[in-house]
Amino acid sequence: MTSSQSISTALNYFKDRRLITIFFFGVASGFPWILIGSAMSSWLQEEGFSRSSIGLFGLIFVAYSINFLWSPLVDRIKLTVLTNKFGQRRSWILLTQSILIILTYQLSQTSMQQDLSAIALIGFLIALAGATQDIAIDAYRIDLLQDKDSNYMASGSAMATSGWWTGYAGIGAIPFYLVDQAGLSWQQAYLFLALVMLVLSINTLFAKEPATNRSQIQLSIQQQYLHNISLVGASKLLFPILVACIIGLILYANFDYPNWPASFTLLSPLASVSLSISLVLVLLVTLLGKLNTLANNNSANQLQMTDNHKALNKTLAWLLTTMVAPIQEFFSRNGFKLAVSLLLFIFLFKLGEAYLGRMSIVFYKELGFSNSDIATYSKLINWGVTILFSLIGSVFTIRFGIFKGLFIGGIAMSASNLLFALMAMVGPNKALFAFTVIVDGFTSAWGSVAFVALLSVLCNKSFSASQYALMASLGTLGRTMLGSYSGVVVDWLDGNWAIFFVITSIMVIPSLLFLYLIKDSINQMIAANELQNAQENKI
Repeated sequence: MTSSQSISTALNYFKDRRLITIFFFGVASGFPWILIGSAMSSWLQEEGFSRSSIGLFGLIFVAYSINFLWSPLVDRIKLTVLTNKFGQRRSWILLTQSILIILTYQLSQTSMQQDLSAIALIGFLIALAGATQDIAIDAYRIDLLQDKDSNYMASGSAMATSGWWTGYAGIGAIPFYLVDQAGLSWQQAYLFLALVMLVLSINTLFAKEPATNRSQIQLSIQQQYLHNISLVGASKLLFPILVACIIGLILYANFDYPNWPASFTLLSPLASVSLSISLVLVLLVTLLGKLNTLANNNSANQLQMTDNHKALNKTLAWLLTTMVAPIQEFFSRNGFKLAVSLLLFIFLFKLGEAYLGRMSIVFYKELGFSNSDIATYSKLINWGVTILFSLIGSVFTIRFGIFKGLFIGGIAMSASNLLFALMAMVGPNKALFAFTVIVDGFTSAWGSVAFVALLSVLCNKSFSASQYALMASLGTLGRTMLGSYSGVVVDWLDGNWAIFFVITSIMVIPSLLFLYLIKDSINQMIAANELQNAQENKI
């Protein structure tokens, strides 16, 4: 991306009709967050549950932070009849949307007081289906726009962000009005939301499936792995052991560290998460080093390839191609140092926003605002502001580059959190509420567009689902695992919301310092990826 783009040139990127499809998929992507986010938080609060309980209920969002574990399956597994009719991406989207319709209807038939455990289970399944839908939708967007220059990724991220907020805030305002104004119960509101999900699924039926050569590339990689496995004999067992350890550590970290040593209790959750990430990185380095050794030895140890490979070898080659190749390609293309730096920045960038967002509904209600006030200011106004500034933010990103978009967006996000501290001191002032929501929506949209654009251009089109999910879920890991303790922090502060929001503002600063340190590497990486994509598109 160059800084010489004029505003009119930047706006031309929005004439692509494919962005309409991306917008409606964004709506579907944001919709599950209503079901297990704002609407669920309000329902729990009205049923008398504590702040800590509501905050910890957000742990069901863990599915969004670990969805990269099964994202390679979305790249490779074909859903037979659905895939034949709708294609790889749309078949997965349609399947997850069907599941969401069924689960949302089931919530409408369940009592919060009598079946809390059932609601928690349904909520987790909704998060699981929604996270899988995100994998397919994000991969669809990247595949659809990969034949264009990377500026289309910025415009695509703006439409995806606008759609997401339309699904989350625009549609998300409706159940609050239904409960507050129409006098419906939350169960009846969820029945309406099930119908909305049904309508959203129509877009999937008419979308165009992107054309890629992904299957051929992955088959070639699988054959190479199969050949390498045949060179190492019994030591091939190291691969599944390492992969199993990595998956186990991630699951252990995301399920609240069962039987975690008491000596580490005072350091959790930050030290716990950091230790888990460090262990995963050590295992990844070991695994990638072993794979590179095999690749280097391959030319010196050529073997005759036959059809008599054992079933174990074939299965292992498939698993390595599916689960390991996307990670190996990401680290090989960017280099280990830059790859780790990028992943750490992604983990830290929206941590403060997550703490704020998780407790926002509870904060509004404790401050004295009604469901209708929340729907009007937090949902509808925020929705309109986000759409507008997503477009403005994307134009800025196209003109001046992703780094400046991220840095300015991050500074703005940090500053906007201080307005919530002012709200806590002033009280239920609707004018201040509206102003705060407008500023917060502006800064969040600006940062999100640049953030999504960065993740998109970092992906190799042969592993778009796997790599995007890896990076996006790492960002969600920080927001869900550490953000889930937001209610605990407020209680620890004896309900001092002003101090809490000042803390969320400070949380943004480390990621900005980290971003500044790697800015040159990011710009060089983006330029290299643009050149590689341009060369591949000419083939």
